[in-house]
Amino acid sequence: MSMKFRCERDVLSEALGTAGRGVAARAGAAMIGGVRLELAGDQLTATGSDGDLTISVTVTVSGSGDGSTVMRSKLMGDVVRSLRPGAVDVLIEGEDARIVANPSEFSIRVAAVDEFPEIPEPSGDVVTLDAAMFRAAIDQVSKAASTDDARPILTGVLMAAESDGLRLVSTDSYRLAMCDIAGLAVLGEGQKVLVPSRALKELARVVGDEKEITLSLGEHNACFSVGRATVTTRLIEGDFPNYSRLIPDTHENRLTIDREKLLDSLRRVRLLAQESTPIRIAMSADGLEVAAVAQEVGEARESLEAHYEGDDLMVAFNPEYLIDGIEVSPGSQVVLETIGELKPALLKSSEDPNFLYLLMPVRVS
Repeated sequence: MSMKFRCERDVLSEALGTAGRGVAARAGAAMIGGVRLELAGDQLTATGSDGDLTISVTVTVSGSGDGSTVMRSKLMGDVVRSLRPGAVDVLIEGEDARIVANPSEFSIRVAAVDEFPEIPEPSGDVVTLDAAMFRAAIDQVSKAASTDDARPILTGVLMAAESDGLRLVSTDSYRLAMCDIAGLAVLGEGQKVLVPSRALKELARVVGDEKEITLSLGEHNACFSVGRATVTTRLIEGDFPNYSRLIPDTHENRLTIDREKLLDSLRRVRLLAQESTPIRIAMSADGLEVAAVAQEVGEARESLEAHYEGDDLMVAFNPEYLIDGIEVSPGSQVVLETIGELKPALLKSSEDPNFLYLLMPVRVS
């Protein structure tokens, strides 16, 4: 087999980088750590896959000799990125790939295509999503998903049909994020699927300025296409926790505060919140005090203007989880609703009723 193409370094490097993120770092088998290059006319498709997540990106090249090959993902990416700007010529003959860009020349062994993971073909009805809206929803919920593979259910984002649209929910059991997208009929009535958060994060990275995402939902897989990229993922099987019973119906206390001012304050005070030190939030009619007290390190305190209705209350949170929720909250003001120092607190946007972030407080002595 002889296959060759010419491509600008930056275009090829970006395609390899995007596809390479589908290759699992934990992959033991050399082949799973490979990226497949497929040439058809002047279209080159780079695909990386770990068997569960697959990312493909297609770019236009000057090609001849259709075919496909598999190369070590990291090595190929590093080599192309190291070249001088300009045109890169790639020639694959037999078991070798020659990569030439004046004054450099590399020869790299390629692998057998038949060892590459089989990629499921998209199945099911195709629906179109507003790219900016869906990406915003992913950003709002993806951080609350667990990264611990020991509990795979919690590493997913629940996509569920709601009466007037689509709901996205994630939880790692310490916090929960929920976002509703009104008017988006992606699933049938009562239908829900569990999509790995890793796949949705990768989708958010490739959206760019694209206007639309097309989704094809199969029984075991979901396939998202946006621009020249496609993200295909195996769905997670199992039952997502009954999240609605975790969300309190009423809250006795309500704090409303400028989002950016609170974020700035928390980031400063957090400097003293070493390791597992919580951030303490004291709320009263006078406003808000944010504090971190770290034994043998020191302490930090800041007072902020805020509107508060309720009983004087001090509640403590994991600083990372609290900041994550405020960062993704839409609008210029956030609302913190609390019941007591150890009951779940709700973080909301004063301007967008479709977002909700539930956070478990931390016990402090």
